[in-house]
Amino acid sequence: MLATTLFARKWNHLSTIKPLFLFSKIKWFIAWFGGNHPKAEYANINWDELRFSLTPTDYMYVMNCFKEENFSKGFLAPFGSIELSPSSGVLNYGQGLIEGLKAYRKENDQGILLFRPELNALRMKMGADRMCMPSPTIEQFVNAVKETVIANKRWIPPPGKGALYVRPLLMGTGPSLGVAPAPEYTFLAYSSPVGKYFKVPMNLLVEDNLFRAVPGGTGGIKSITNYSPIYKAMSKAKTKGFSDILFLDAATGKNIEEASASNIFLVKGNSIITPAANGTILPGITRKSIIEMAMNFGYQVEESPVSLEEMLGAEEVFCTGTAMVVNSVASITYRNKRMEYKTGEETVAEKLYAMLTGVQTGRIEDKMGWTVEINT
Repeated sequence: MLATTLFARKWNHLSTIKPLFLFSKIKWFIAWFGGNHPKAEYANINWDELRFSLTPTDYMYVMNCFKEENFSKGFLAPFGSIELSPSSGVLNYGQGLIEGLKAYRKENDQGILLFRPELNALRMKMGADRMCMPSPTIEQFVNAVKETVIANKRWIPPPGKGALYVRPLLMGTGPSLGVAPAPEYTFLAYSSPVGKYFKVPMNLLVEDNLFRAVPGGTGGIKSITNYSPIYKAMSKAKTKGFSDILFLDAATGKNIEEASASNIFLVKGNSIITPAANGTILPGITRKSIIEMAMNFGYQVEESPVSLEEMLGAEEVFCTGTAMVVNSVASITYRNKRMEYKTGEETVAEKLYAMLTGVQTGRIEDKMGWTVEINT
C-alpha cells in the first residue's frame, strides 16, 4: 500500500514537468522500488585506467520553470535519456548553457569537497541573462550540485585517482517555432568520474583562419553554441598530432585568446600574463583562482592583450581549466614555426598545480575559503 501511494506521488510529480520532457514512469517505478539504490562504497571500475570521458552514473538532478517564473524545487531521477519537443528552443536555436565543476574525495577519504561552486552559479546567471533565460538561484544551483554528488558518491574516484565531474545544463526545452526565447526551461545536472584531461604537456597549433569568438558575441559565457564551431579546426589539428588549438582574436588576428576549452598564461621571469577576459574570452574559475594564487606567491600578474610576438618571448606557457586544472604547454606552432617552452617539475605551472590540487583535495589548508565540504 505504501509503495502504491509513493508511486502515485512520483507519477503525479512527473506529470507536472511535461511538455518539458518525460521520463518513462515504468523505468522510474523500477528504479525507485526495485532496490537499485547503490550501496557499495565504490563503483566497480578500474580507477587506474580512468580517462576524461563519459562514464554514466546513477542519478541526475532536475529542475523546471516557465518563462518569467522561478525554478521549482528539484528532484533526483535515474540517469538516462530525456524527451524533448522537436521544436524546443535548445534544439532549434541553441538556447542553452553548460557549466562544469568537480567533486574530490579528501585525503584518507575523510569527506568530499567542491571547489568554488558559487562562482559556477554566478557564471550561469550571467550567461542566462545574455541568452534571455531564467536561471536557478545560487543556492538552488549549489544544492543541485551537492545532491548530484551525494546520489553518485560511489562514483567519486579514490583520492589521487581523479574526480567526479559535474555537468550542469540550462536548456530552453519549451517549443518555439519562431526566433524567440523558449516558453519553458529545464536545469539538469549529471556527473561522471574522470581522470586527467591531458597526461603530458600540450602541443598547440595556432588557428589563424577560423575564430572561436567575436566582439559582442557569446565567447564570454558558456553557451553551447561556442563549442561545435571549433570542431573542424580542432579535428584538423589533432590529425596532425597536436593536442589542441590556440585561437586568435577575430578583430585583428594578431593577439592570442584561448584554447578550445582552456585559458592560457605566459611566464616571463616573475611576471605572469594572461589575455584579458573582455567578452570574447571565457572568465574561467580556474583562471581566476590561479591569478589570485599566483599573486599570493608574489608573482606580478597582468591581464592584457597578448600578441603573437609577445608569446614568442615567453619562457613558459600553461593552460588552465576545470577539466585540465593546470597543464604545461611544450610547444606552440604558428605557420610552420614551432616555439618550445619550459616544462617539468621546476616550472611555475607545476608549482601552481600542486598548490591548487592540494587545496581542492584537502591536502593543503584552504586559507582562501574556496572549498565547500559536502555532508553525506
